[in-house]
Order: sequence, then structure tokens, then C-alpha cells
Amino acid sequence: MRMIIDTDAGVDDAEAILLALMHPDVQIEAITTVCGNVSLVHVIPNVFTTLDVMKRSIPVYRGASGPLIADWSPEPFHGADGLGNYAARLPFLQCKPLLESEVAALALIRLANAYPGELTLVALAPMTNIALATRLDPSFPGKIKRLVFMGGATSAMGNTVNIAAEWNIFCDPEAAYIVLSSFPQATMISWEATLRHPLLWAQYDALSALTSPAAQFFEATSRLACQTREGMGLLIPDPLAMAVALDPSLVRASQQHYVTVELGGRHTRGQTVIDHERRLGHEPSVEIVTEIDMAGVFGLFERALALE
Repeated sequence: MRMIIDTDAGVDDAEAILLALMHPDVQIEAITTVCGNVSLVHVIPNVFTTLDVMKRSIPVYRGASGPLIADWSPEPFHGADGLGNYAARLPFLQCKPLLESEVAALALIRLANAYPGELTLVALAPMTNIALATRLDPSFPGKIKRLVFMGGATSAMGNTVNIAAEWNIFCDPEAAYIVLSSFPQATMISWEATLRHPLLWAQYDALSALTSPAAQFFEATSRLACQTREGMGLLIPDPLAMAVALDPSLVRASQQHYVTVELGGRHTRGQTVIDHERRLGHEPSVEIVTEIDMAGVFGLFERALALE
């Protein structure tokens, strides 16, 4: 599998990247960065920190530093650095010499042209880079083999100040609107699916007890999110999207619908709108994942974090 990862490099992004890096059947062609959980000032070092832990070298591209139109401010849930305050324990990471000179949107287009019909694009962040690539080259969506994204809310159960909107879509609603209007097919891991599929605390403890560098990184970066141990377990939105991208057989149930994004509304801007009865006149274009094999997801984590 040839893969591109588009990320805003929060804690769960790093976990998702780990799963892909350690999968034997995946070749990561590029990691593109975008603001979302935190600004690019933190996103880019977080990506390189994750790669450094895994002793891997992957081309990394600077993407959009802000949404297409929307105002934006970082999400404090992942700590000041977006990585559970992990970076505070590290020496300063000079990323500029390590970054590719090409910007993310152009890299996406170039790679899609180099590998038409071969690339799995995993979107773990606001879709600004992907929307820019789509606008620059309208043929771009048709050259992507599969788009898997973490984002949206299927029943208006959002996690932002706009109560019906999920964070990734809320950060750049226009970008999400462009992408969902342009891609012929996509797979969606919603916020509700995230809430229904946590990593159980016993599973988290088992993974944290492993001794590999990846496992130690996993425990250190997730420590902040685990302080209160609320609910049944640790929420893993981005790793769920990555798991489904890596192994589509993990999807136990899904629905096919046309999905668009509300761009107005005092409480609903950024809401993903599901056309359940095909009243908008569009063909279904999004596979909305509703049930995931969590034993399989844990197995992916266990294999990835057990490798020295």
C-alpha cells in the first residue's frame, strides 16, 4: 500500500503515524502537515519527533498554516505542544533543513500524478491541504485510490463551540465542503464512532507496559489524556481512521450516503450533513463507518508497539 498521511500532529495523530510506520505492507510516500490541533510551529517538530523515535526517514511537507477562510485557534486538549507536552522534555528540534522545499498541496498533486490509482490518502486533520490540491488540479481526487478521513459528526454530536460540529471539520468547513463535493468516494470515521470505540483501559495498560521505544513514546505522549481516566477507555480517533485504512476488513458495519458540510448557522457551521434519503440528488459518496473490530485495532497497536 502506498500511503500519504495528512496530519496536524496531535497525540492521536502520532499514534496513527506509528501504526502506519510499523506496518510491513505500507510504504509512506509523504507526510503533509497542516494547522489544526496546534500551529505548524508545533505540528512539524511533532512529526519529526515521531519519525525520530521510530528511526525512520519520510519526506515531510509544509502545508497550510491556516484555514481557507475560517478563524482558527489551537485546541489545548493535546497540551501546549500538541504532543501531550512531550516536546518540553526534548532539545530544540531544527526542522527547517529536514523539510522538503515543495509545499504540501503541490506535493499531493505530484504524487497523485506519479502513482495514479495507487495512493491511500489518510486525512487526520482539517482538509485544507487536500482542498487546495483539489482546486489547483480538479483531476486530483480521481487519481487517489482511497481517501480515509477522521472527521465529522453523524448525529450532530460535535466536540466544538459549534455544538453540532466535530473539530477537524469545524477548523476549516470550506475545505471539507470542497473535498466532500469533489472526491468520488471516501471513508469517514466520525466523532460518534470514536466515542463508541475507545481503547479499553486494560488494553491501554498492556500497551503502556511494553518496553519498545514506540511503546514508551505512546505512553509518554498519552499520559496527559489519561490523567482522569474518564469513560471506558482512551479515545483514539485518528488511530481508528488509520486502522481502517490499513485493514478495511476491520469495518464491521457501515452506511453509504452523500455527505456535505454546513457553512452557515450560529450553532451548526461545520456540521456534517448526511443525506439519508438521497433528497439532494447526489449519489452516495461516503462510507460512514459505524462499527469497528476493536480486537483487530488492539492487535495492530500490539504488533506495532512490540517491535523493537
